[in-house]
Amino acid sequence: MKTLTSKILICSTACVLLGILSGVGTASSVQTWFPSIIKPTWNPPSWLFGPVWTALYIMMGIALALVWHTPHPKRNIAIRLFILQFILNLAWSFIFFSLHQIGWAFVEIICIWTSILLTIFAFSEVNKKAAYLLVPYISWVTFASILNGTIWYLNK
Repeated sequence: MKTLTSKILICSTACVLLGILSGVGTASSVQTWFPSIIKPTWNPPSWLFGPVWTALYIMMGIALALVWHTPHPKRNIAIRLFILQFILNLAWSFIFFSLHQIGWAFVEIICIWTSILLTIFAFSEVNKKAAYLLVPYISWVTFASILNGTIWYLNK
């Protein structure tokens, strides 16, 4: 069996690399299309998103590793929920930046938020620390949901 440290390295690295791949796939729209749409005055500067998402992906990886490492009958359900929310997370960038579907991205981010909440509940049954590590993530996605909804409203 792998040690907790190796599981943290595996899970955090996987989360960060998948996040980077998602960002690379949408980078051209971030530079061309995104600056051309109307955004609220409280839209964060573009440079902030990379460091925030990197920190969140690392915390998500640690949380996943803690659940993976904890023997519990509901561990596999919690891991499946994590994978679901992660896939939804990665899909959002494609919907928003590549397809330019702001409204559908808003619907999708609500699905992400819901799946994160379910993941937090599932993680809390397996490992409370893992659940707490996802609180900054759902907080950021809450903010991102409001931002996405506002951008959709402003660009109808």
